[in-house]
Amino acid sequence: MAFAELLEHVGSLGRFQIFQIISLFLSVVFLTPHNMLENFTAAIPDHRCRVPLLDNATAFTNVTRVLGPDALLRVFIPLDKHQKPERCRRFLHPQWQLLELNMSASNASEADTESCLDGWIYDRSNFTSTIVSEWNMVCDWQFLKPMVQSIFMAGIMIGAIICGPVSDRFGRRLVLSCCYLHLAITGSCSAIVPNFSLYCCLRFLSAFAVAGIMMNTATLLMEWTKTQARTTVMTISALGFSFGQVLLSGVAYAIRDWFILQLTVSVPFFLFFLSSWWLTESARWLIITGKIDRGLHVLKKVAGMNGKKEARETLTIEIVISTMQEELMATKTQHSMVDLFRTPELCKRFCCMLSVWFAFGFTFYGLALDLQRLGSNIFLLQVLFGIIDIPNKMGAFFSMNHLGRRITLAGSLILSGLFILANTMVSQELQTLRVTLAVLGIGFMGSVFTTALIYCSELFPTVLRMTATGGSQMVARLGSILGPLVRLLGQFNPWLPLFIYGGVPLITGLIALLLPETRNLPLPDTIQDVKSRNTRMKGAKQEENTMKATRL
Repeated sequence: MAFAELLEHVGSLGRFQIFQIISLFLSVVFLTPHNMLENFTAAIPDHRCRVPLLDNATAFTNVTRVLGPDALLRVFIPLDKHQKPERCRRFLHPQWQLLELNMSASNASEADTESCLDGWIYDRSNFTSTIVSEWNMVCDWQFLKPMVQSIFMAGIMIGAIICGPVSDRFGRRLVLSCCYLHLAITGSCSAIVPNFSLYCCLRFLSAFAVAGIMMNTATLLMEWTKTQARTTVMTISALGFSFGQVLLSGVAYAIRDWFILQLTVSVPFFLFFLSSWWLTESARWLIITGKIDRGLHVLKKVAGMNGKKEARETLTIEIVISTMQEELMATKTQHSMVDLFRTPELCKRFCCMLSVWFAFGFTFYGLALDLQRLGSNIFLLQVLFGIIDIPNKMGAFFSMNHLGRRITLAGSLILSGLFILANTMVSQELQTLRVTLAVLGIGFMGSVFTTALIYCSELFPTVLRMTATGGSQMVARLGSILGPLVRLLGQFNPWLPLFIYGGVPLITGLIALLLPETRNLPLPDTIQDVKSRNTRMKGAKQEENTMKATRL
């Protein structure tokens, strides 16, 4: 925890930190569309069976002019219960008798039908092309859409498993730069793939990079910011995801071709890769891992950018070593994820945070990646999710500063679960109320994300911070993999997915109350820091209980 003294010496919130916040904030804004991209690139357009006799010939041109296209379509395509053309069935033989005015619908339903053997005709009024229309992911193949989303989330999960320990070993900035380039290449190649299987592979690889960017961005911000400003800085970073959702809606509204949209959100990461070489490695990580010369060089660079000329000239390697002597002695051994389970206090923190991140990934992506079920205007819904996210995250910011991390996290989870469960009691006809409750439920999940992002970094020491963050992200993506798949349970009971989406955060909110409070406490650097702090907290509680008993 002595690094806080060095950071104050070179400037803990100066020009350097402002430049870093702006650079990483912009990357987060452009990163968010990749998480939600399938809402638009995999949007399901209205469709019907292709009928060669109707769609490939001009024989019915005169008939169409007289009767209209809807009447002629009625001859070949049956109507569903909403009196709209069936999406996945067609008449085995043309039903010309249906053109008679006195022909009843019951007689039409008795006619033999078959599946769409010749493909589908898609409505291209909203989207000129999507991966659904590109590879016919409809009817018997409609499960491919949630599968694509789950594959992407699986890529983030695997990326979190690998990028966390790799960042702890090779550094935050190096891994971040590699992930920028990785996402730029794989994301751009996803737009020009010739088949569905290759598309899935490239989306998986893109997700791998997304995990590395999210984790290293948050960790760099945390490790270069003083204790009092951590909440503010991390809230600003979390707001980048909100603005990213709004950006995605605007870009998707302007670009209706999935491959151009895919390119548009991927190409900017070539620029982020080039600009990342001006970012600075975490001096906290450099010193803790024994790279003291590089850590000193970085601290002097930051002191110069922040206008601390005296600190730049007087700071020496001896001062760094003496200031962080305890931390350097405690970090001579290599650490791994196993260390998170060896210490009871770390084990409790890690297990609680795993449940929190699982609930976030499961509920947020289960609902947010299925906008078409919530309403017809998915562009407006995406904007609403982004806009409601902003006041929710600002509310989480003020709550964390006044009520603390633990109460804010638990309260956000419980409120999100209650709003989602309330939707199970609203009929399908009250569409506005259903959308409002869904937006509020997802909005409080935004508060969960902001709080968990800050809380997770404060709970674990520097030597294990990225490892713990990687494990948390892994579990969050496991939840996001399962979240879209739960929607398939709706075919048994339309309310069952909502019960599950609401119940998981409600239960997790109670588990979050087991975590210790970290408000206004410096970041721990070693496992011993966590043990010492926990011992002091226990001692303070025992003293408080003794005093209460004495008064009685």
